[in-house]
Amino acid sequence: MTRQMPHSNLEKITLAGGCFWCTEAIFKHLKGITKVTSGYSGGYKPNPTYEEVCSGQTGHAEAIQIEFNPKVISFEKILEVFFTLHDPTTLNRQGADIGTQYRSVIFYHDQKQKKTAEKVKAEKSDEYSEKIVTEIVPFTAFYKAEPSHQNFYENNKERPYCQVVINPKLKKLYKNFRGIIENENV
Repeated sequence: MTRQMPHSNLEKITLAGGCFWCTEAIFKHLKGITKVTSGYSGGYKPNPTYEEVCSGQTGHAEAIQIEFNPKVISFEKILEVFFTLHDPTTLNRQGADIGTQYRSVIFYHDQKQKKTAEKVKAEKSDEYSEKIVTEIVPFTAFYKAEPSHQNFYENNKERPYCQVVINPKLKKLYKNFRGIIENENV
């Protein structure tokens, strides 16, 4: 399977790093990211619902699929943001979100992505006192989440979850990755 998308210079990557509301909000702020879709990946049930994924019985993780222009932002830089803005050392958990659906995963789309993911994971391991548990596995399928989960942060900025969980992540993004931010409006 190739990362190259037909008739374009865009590439795709699929990532899971906790709640997809958070990861979607983060990656939408980066230059070179053309599309971020919230959904489910890594499981065995076709077309799962949010409720089914939350049950922990589908094998899926809450994930995002990112389309990006590698001439503007590298895959390596995307992974650097990924490893910085979630805790890759907690197994099946991000903050108060607990379960296999919140595990940390890089679903690579080709061997080049796999090698880069392994390299970045190894480099980042020196930054953590605990072992990085992020899985690096081949991409098989991505199921788009329900419409209410798309653009969640943009549509719900005043909700407590957005204020307490997502806003601090965005502030960390602005602090650590100023040069690649597209839009700094929290």
